[in-house]
Amino acid sequence: MEPETLPAPQDIAMGLWDQAQTLLDHLMRPSNTYQVGIAVGLFLAAHLLARLLGPYLHSWMRGREGWPKWRMRFLVLMHRRLRLILFVLMIWPLIIFLQLTTWPSRSYLLSIAGELALAWLLIAVITRFILNGFLRAVVRYAAWTWVTLGILGLTDEARGLLDSAAIQLAGMRLSLWMVLQAVAVVAVLLFAARFVSRMTAAQIRRNDEISPSMQVLAVKLLQVTLYGAAFFIGLRAVGVDLTGLAVLSGAIGVGLGFGLQKVVSNLVSGVILLLDRSIKPGDVISLGETFGWINSLGARYVSITTRDGREYLIPNEDLITGQVVNWSHSDEYVRLDIFFGTAYADDPHKVRRIAVKAATSVDRVLEFKPPVCHIVGFGDSSVDYILRFWIRDPTGGLTNIRGNVYLALWDAFRDNGISIPFPQREVTLLEGSKVATTTAQPPSE
Repeated sequence: MEPETLPAPQDIAMGLWDQAQTLLDHLMRPSNTYQVGIAVGLFLAAHLLARLLGPYLHSWMRGREGWPKWRMRFLVLMHRRLRLILFVLMIWPLIIFLQLTTWPSRSYLLSIAGELALAWLLIAVITRFILNGFLRAVVRYAAWTWVTLGILGLTDEARGLLDSAAIQLAGMRLSLWMVLQAVAVVAVLLFAARFVSRMTAAQIRRNDEISPSMQVLAVKLLQVTLYGAAFFIGLRAVGVDLTGLAVLSGAIGVGLGFGLQKVVSNLVSGVILLLDRSIKPGDVISLGETFGWINSLGARYVSITTRDGREYLIPNEDLITGQVVNWSHSDEYVRLDIFFGTAYADDPHKVRRIAVKAATSVDRVLEFKPPVCHIVGFGDSSVDYILRFWIRDPTGGLTNIRGNVYLALWDAFRDNGISIPFPQREVTLLEGSKVATTTAQPPSE
């Protein structure tokens, strides 16, 4: 199939100039001059009314405390577009009246002005639902431009001018019109993919039969699939030949592969972590000096929050290659050990019973997994013991529960007359020995 012959850019520009001259001559006719005057007069009246009513509307809005957020946003939009709203409200009744009482040519230009104002107002209202400010501005101005060209009947000329600006890339003709089409179509498809992804991800997270790690993996795979499909379908929809970009993308891929080895390694490690389910959101883990619970699993890193409120972003590769202690991998129960010693004069059977009872009195210590106490050695100054107890909430901290158990032991030993020894030394002076004392001298200046 032979390519379509397109007019040269200079021919399109000359055609637009001729149309502009024709439009100017049309406006200078007496039958149309008054329509331009009426439109300008209505615009000035709308401007003055907006300046007059704007402060009153703003004061009224400030007193609407407790209103829903969406309603306040709508009021802010009305306040910002008050002039355009007033212009639409004034011009359309006049257009309808002229169409009913006189010939259509008497209101032709006013109809164009009314359609433009109404279209701009609707676009401003609809694009307000786009939360991203930059994206909202791009969509709004692009829609204003395209609607204006459509109402003025200049879409074919604008399309031809954009299509004439083209380059040859990898055997493919790439024009400015094709680029704009691709951006618009891909943006719409990505927006749809994002909406579907969020809705589906919410359904997946509410399914208790799927483990947390598999939920994260399913959401990530769904997002990659939807976004990738939206991108390639959008390019194919506007006629972009993807086979022409295969060689270029392959060369870029090789370069990125060498330069982004760590990034790729972290991505693959993230997939492995999700598949083997060794860690999941909510697990309490230790990695080196870092101890905390997992907030989220990302494509490149794992977010871990410690007891002091710090959030660490640990690369996925470190969790694969390093030694990780998962305190809640198979269950939530964690056993803790503390060591202490008592004097040789204290009955060890009594010490063990008191230690177990003291540990059981602490709130977080589990009673159905009772603590145990054993002698582990005879030291120089004390009989050494180990006290073992279980908890089920490691996210509540380990140091604090050990401290509470030590305090319970201190109180129990004091109440029962059990002493905690410490090293003591006796010095014996032999008969005839003398103790020499020295007085420290101040340093010389």
